[in-house]
Amino acid sequence: MRSLSANEALEELLAGNRRYVAMRQIYPRQNQVQRQALLDGQYPFAAILSCSDSRVPSELIFDQGLGDLFIVRTAGHVIDPLILGSLEFAVHVLRVPLVVVMGHAQCGAVTSAVKGQSLPGNIRAIAEALQPVVASVRDSAGDPVLNATHANAIHTADRLIHDSAILAEAAAQGQLKIVPAYFDLKTSRVQLLREG
Repeated sequence: MRSLSANEALEELLAGNRRYVAMRQIYPRQNQVQRQALLDGQYPFAAILSCSDSRVPSELIFDQGLGDLFIVRTAGHVIDPLILGSLEFAVHVLRVPLVVVMGHAQCGAVTSAVKGQSLPGNIRAIAEALQPVVASVRDSAGDPVLNATHANAIHTADRLIHDSAILAEAAAQGQLKIVPAYFDLKTSRVQLLREG
């Protein structure tokens, strides 16, 4: 079990991403010994809220091993009470000191919301949930999808505190840092959008 501060956890993630970018991964804690150690429980050092996109696997992007990260994924990293409950579990029960909200390049959910596409079934609910963020950057200069993707990660990070008393209390007591980030598919780099 590793006990890291939020800043140490963030540096561990960024160091892993630098290895991933350079194709010098070490694939830590991915062996039989680690599998056996995890039979007694899990002790992740960070939680990642990211998109369900198959090109954005957090354990690989951050070059982490079994038991290191508590991952929650939804299209466009849209949140609801179930997602909040999952992150509350990570913070309240597992004592995770860091939550990273990670948007990414070419996000289909954000792109659909920006284009205002008509979507069937429950897919529509994802695009509708993203509309306030899209509207907030509609008049901004630059690429509208990139702008909305960055704004969505920041907005989601803020909503985690606003919508969850558990996360808000942990943050207020200095036990939790929530950091919005962006993953560039072309460079494979994770960029922090705010330090938390």
